[in-house]
Amino acid sequence: QVQLVESGGGLVQSGGSLKLACATTGINFNLGTVAWYRQPTGEQRELVASIRGSNNANVVDSVKGRFTISRNNGKTRVYLQMDSLKPEDTAVYYCNLDQAIWGQGTQVTVSS
Repeated sequence: QVQLVESGGGLVQSGGSLKLACATTGINFNLGTVAWYRQPTGEQRELVASIRGSNNANVVDSVKGRFTISRNNGKTRVYLQMDSLKPEDTAVYYCNLDQAIWGQGTQVTVSS
């Protein structure tokens, strides 16, 4: 059974950094597209970044230049490095595999 487990969320001040990790059991991440989504309270879930293969990485315009998605060499973890965080980045962040499997989410709170 494939499972995704997110970690690394927390409370940080505006301008600070956090690094989220998504770990998988049961599958090699290199076989699909891994994405980070976020859902602020009371709002819809939205795509933040995705990665497929070794070099096909993308982030949405609202986080470009601040967030970076990457994976480890063993293809079992995908990371989301978040720098220059803003209060509007506050949300539950979810890891997703091929738009089919979701993790439980990790809360990121950015204080002003």
